[in-house]
Amino acid sequence: MTPIDEHAPGPMALVCPRCEGPVMGEPHGYTMSYDPNEGPPERWTLLKCPRDHALLVLQNEFSGLTFDDDDPFRVYPPQDRHLSTEIPQPLRSAHEEARKCLRAKAYTAAVAMSGRTLEGACELQGVKENTLQRSLGKMKEGGLIDGRLWDWAETLRGVRNAASHFNNEELTRQDAEDALAFSEALLDYLYVLTARFNALKERRTTEKGVSDANGSA
Repeated sequence: MTPIDEHAPGPMALVCPRCEGPVMGEPHGYTMSYDPNEGPPERWTLLKCPRDHALLVLQNEFSGLTFDDDDPFRVYPPQDRHLSTEIPQPLRSAHEEARKCLRAKAYTAAVAMSGRTLEGACELQGVKENTLQRSLGKMKEGGLIDGRLWDWAETLRGVRNAASHFNNEELTRQDAEDALAFSEALLDYLYVLTARFNALKERRTTEKGVSDANGSA
């Protein structure tokens, strides 16, 4: 009699990005790993959606419960990453709403929400001009964003304008993805990379001061 594998995964409900919607994935093999120094046990499952698209998901086991008590996280194709909690909640919420519009194929709305996220970022940095592009330009002048981000903003200006005003221009999924990628990059730059760089400079300055003091003692 074949023993029951208590860790064997069953069908999982998740989103297939190629089908662009929720599907019930059927398992086609799995593996487990566990390193007590790196966290709880992990189960990696290879799934297939009803249209034979391959999906790889990761689950963790917590407190001795079964893997099925943990929501599956799609590793491949990669899903949206979580924004850092260092980014203010209102901006994270606006960006997530833009993502929801993208997933719903509302591409113009996704670009519009991305622009709203940018406006919020500018305002929280103390910059509020009569247009978003002027606000971004003032942030560049003030050293809050670098030249590459400004060039990116300039390139996407037409896409944002098309989403903000009534016209016959049809925005595509790629337009929406580009707009969201820029807003996400801007948020990371303002609230994550800049903070980390400043912390690094402060730490190195402190270490140098201690080293100089010890050297002159």
